[in-house]
Amino acid sequence: MILYNVTIILDEEIHDNWLKWLKFEYLKEMMSTGHFISYSVLKVLDSPNEGITYCIQYIASSIVKYNEYMQTSPNHLQSNVPAEFLNKFVFFSTLMEFIEAE
Repeated sequence: MILYNVTIILDEEIHDNWLKWLKFEYLKEMMSTGHFISYSVLKVLDSPNEGITYCIQYIASSIVKYNEYMQTSPNHLQSNVPAEFLNKFVFFSTLMEFIEAE
């Protein structure tokens, strides 16, 4: 299984509206692609960054499913962000493979 992690650092001024958008729109869109089997949203409590930091973790059943997502939607986060959030967050992603989990 593959874990696709997106870490997002938000300006505090957009936090509440961004979180609503994430929960009620964005996550539904991501899951509707069919490339991921689950997701988790985590708030980072000890971030050294200014602003509010979240990690969104998507689980893909295989690297093939993840690659299919990247081929069809590589800029999904940037292209579907409402204008009110533009230039008020930064993000980076990491890709991990499960070696052992319980």
